[in-house]
Amino acid sequence: MANPKAKNTQEYISFFPKWKSHFNIIYNVLQNTELEESIKWGAPCYTLKGKNLIGMVGFKNHCAVWFHKGALLKDNKNALINAQPGKTQLLRQLRYCESDMVDIELLKEYIIEAMAIEKNNT
Repeated sequence: MANPKAKNTQEYISFFPKWKSHFNIIYNVLQNTELEESIKWGAPCYTLKGKNLIGMVGFKNHCAVWFHKGALLKDNKNALINAQPGKTQLLRQLRYCESDMVDIELLKEYIIEAMAIEKNNT
């Protein structure tokens, strides 16, 4: 059965108890940025000056942080995944399985870089 549409990020997190600890860490990092939070396509989306920058999504076997222009990030750690090669041009994700720890410093680094790229393109 599909989850009902979330009204806010906390409600979205409640739909995925398996990913609660991962999502709470990601959420706390995103809360300490200048990004604006909303719900788009039924999931948390973070924007900068109205441009979609980052999303949080949960699935059965993993959760992820989506970077809408992730292909433009340096990704020196080779941590970003293109979930649909050949279809997805810019979208990349940091993907977490149940046993994975969220690398907070890496997440912050990618968020800061994504914000800088967006600011330089406006």
